[in-house]
Amino acid sequence: MTKRFAVVLAAGQGTRMKSKLYKVMHPVMGKPMVGHVVDQALEAAIDNIVTVTGVGAETVQDYLGDKSKYVLQEQQLGTAHAVQQAEPIIGEEEGTTVVICGDTPLLTKETLEGLMNHHEDAGAKATVLTAHADEPFGYGRVIRMNDGSVSKIVEQKDASEEEQAVQEINTGTYCFDNKALFEALKKVDNDNAQGEFYLPDVMEILKNQQELISGYQLPVKEEALGVNDRVALAEANRLMKKRINEQHMRNGVTLVDPDQTYIENNVKIGQDTLIEPGVYLKGETVIGEDCFIGAHSIIENSTIHSNVKVTSSHIEEAVMENNSDIGPNSHLRPQSLIKEGAHIGNYVEIKKSTIGKRSKVGHLTYVGDATLGQNINLGCGTVFVNYDGKQKHHINVGDNSFIGCNTNLIAPVDVEANTYIAAGSTITDNVPAESLAIARARQVNKADYFKKMPHKD
Repeated sequence: MTKRFAVVLAAGQGTRMKSKLYKVMHPVMGKPMVGHVVDQALEAAIDNIVTVTGVGAETVQDYLGDKSKYVLQEQQLGTAHAVQQAEPIIGEEEGTTVVICGDTPLLTKETLEGLMNHHEDAGAKATVLTAHADEPFGYGRVIRMNDGSVSKIVEQKDASEEEQAVQEINTGTYCFDNKALFEALKKVDNDNAQGEFYLPDVMEILKNQQELISGYQLPVKEEALGVNDRVALAEANRLMKKRINEQHMRNGVTLVDPDQTYIENNVKIGQDTLIEPGVYLKGETVIGEDCFIGAHSIIENSTIHSNVKVTSSHIEEAVMENNSDIGPNSHLRPQSLIKEGAHIGNYVEIKKSTIGKRSKVGHLTYVGDATLGQNINLGCGTVFVNYDGKQKHHINVGDNSFIGCNTNLIAPVDVEANTYIAAGSTITDNVPAESLAIARARQVNKADYFKKMPHKD
């Protein structure tokens, strides 16, 4: 089987983005553009990926890791010059090489596979990925021979009136016979207005050598969108969002309003989960079956098991087990675990804590650095006072305990199983099992106090 390679062009600084962030690292639905490109190449079973980097090389390498090999284009001298930097790694190999821009995040593995299969089946030395454009102004036109092979690629400014009428355009993605590519790159010159070495010139060189140049047309033009500014970035996000949402809906997820639902690339969702408008699911989030995710909830890098109800709440790096619920307007901070059947009500914040099975944290409560057992009830306004100004301390609450409203638990402290704490208490000492703790001053009523106060008629 023919070996396959990819050269990912990721050296451009992207000045039109007007950003301190390296262009190909701008995210599209939660993943940097170059990450989309490389991941699709890997899924297309490409044997060896070489990413050409420039300014910000370390950022790209840190993100992609061992998914790719890397070469540095120290000077930005054009696309042909960029591809030529990969020669020490793959220049002597036999096989097929696809050249992809790192700012084309919508390209799919199906397209890359189709392009390479067409190229190899046609016996071409080079194949250009093309698309149909109803309004082709500004794009390079792909001019074909009567037999369907490509005669040339002509830029808008150089095209004749007849050529300008052609609606098949160059997308900037190419496929080559690897050996032929690197031989032709040596013959590319920079005799042009910009003084750069352009990759499309390879097609002309091979054509003059009587080699076959082919074209493979995309069924959907938008897939080849290149992102050069923030307007195009927003369009790429819109198109990727639509693609992701449609995939989830076809897999059995109900999105009440897909246009107002944001699901990043790596999120997984089970069947019969319903998601209301304004929801944003981020990172490596996993959501089980039969869940309800209410309007304007944000869930990031979290695991939500099945039959969970989330109402207008923010969950980050946390876990909610089966049949638990939260909200509205509550917040699970990192390292929070809500066990099966537990209830987290409204205006509750939980941080680095475990809430045991069937326990209830109803409303207006803060739980931090704590472990709660099963069947516990926390009254309204309970505060776990976990910070002494220098360190965080832990609190344990045993099974079947009842914590009255407006209780302060001062860490470190243990409240053992089957205990009661009277409302309004401030607990500073351990509470033994099966006891009642009362830590508040007795009520004193001052008779006729009103008459002693200065007041006006």
